[in-house]
Amino acid sequence: MVVEVVGGLISGSLALLADAGHMLTDFVALSLAWGAFALAKRPANDRHTYGFERLPVLAAFVNGLTLFLVAIWIVVEAYQRFQDPGHILAGPMLYVAIAGLVINIIVFYILSGADQENLNVRGAVLHVLGDMLGSAAAIVAALIIMKTGYMAIDPILSVIVCILILRSAWYVTRDSAHILLQGAPKNLNRTEIETDLKTEVEGVQDVEHVHLWSLTDGRPMMTVEVVAAGDVDRSDLRARIKQRLVDRFDLDHVTLDIH
Repeated sequence: MVVEVVGGLISGSLALLADAGHMLTDFVALSLAWGAFALAKRPANDRHTYGFERLPVLAAFVNGLTLFLVAIWIVVEAYQRFQDPGHILAGPMLYVAIAGLVINIIVFYILSGADQENLNVRGAVLHVLGDMLGSAAAIVAALIIMKTGYMAIDPILSVIVCILILRSAWYVTRDSAHILLQGAPKNLNRTEIETDLKTEVEGVQDVEHVHLWSLTDGRPMMTVEVVAAGDVDRSDLRARIKQRLVDRFDLDHVTLDIH
């Protein structure tokens, strides 16, 4: 990041400065991701009865928002540069961009070995992927300037990278916000669960007040009230309902009330 800032100021390249700005948010993002994973291991207490497992989701949400801020800054700066491209030293710009790309490829390779279903990991990977694209755009811009002298290509490619960053930011922010707002997991449908319990579990007369949410992106939870038929054994019915929810819907954390 520091090298790209120095290289961007010396060469006058917005593409390098934009990538350096993105790397600054990456430093914050990766720090948040690491810190969230570390804090998530803390046990539950009286004030946080679910523990701290949702911190990585919160970190992913914050990381998504920072991507939006970076994209806005790049667009504003690109507009000003497009009006007055100025002079860019293509040689230093090219060398710094190549160095940045190599480092980003190494980091991306390391992160790609982690759990890609985890929103926190996905947020970190998308930040680094955005850096790779930024470095690649800076390389392309430097080569075009060296060959043609067309300075406006620098802000143009910066905007293209910005669009890619915005797309990534939207998906991470949307998915993490859905979890924070107690949204139902994508693979679970309340109506389907109600119907399944009434038709597949003997002794279930009705199913009420079904609530589905996720503590994290990989830990779905559910609360439900069941109306039992006749004088069925409540303990046996409870066991059969919970087993059905595990077998059919992979729901192993269910708060169940039978009446």
